[in-house]
Amino acid sequence: MTTVELGKSGEEVACKYLESQGYSIVARNFKCKAGEIDIIATELNELVFVEVKTRCSKKYGEAREAVTQVKRKHIKKATEFYLHKNKLENQYIRFDVIEVYLKNGKFSVRHVKNTLW
Repeated sequence: MTTVELGKSGEEVACKYLESQGYSIVARNFKCKAGEIDIIATELNELVFVEVKTRCSKKYGEAREAVTQVKRKHIKKATEFYLHKNKLENQYIRFDVIEVYLKNGKFSVRHVKNTLW
């Protein structure tokens, strides 16, 4: 499996996980000049912006550690654009990271909610 295929599989697993937890998926792979947001979902009265990181091992650390300062900045800018474009400036929002690990052909998910950037 290539890195791109692994990433796409991880995002699919993350979406299925979120839906199983009662979230509604609003958008996937939202792109603008500022950056990209992997998943935008709603939970209750919150709009949740989700970064998905998929790994085959923890050899180089936890998957969420790959969300660098630069990546956070791009996600924030893309979020601001999304909110403005959709006239949602007064919407409650939060940022989550979903770690997806593939081991022995099986995926596992770790959901880190309300990551403070």
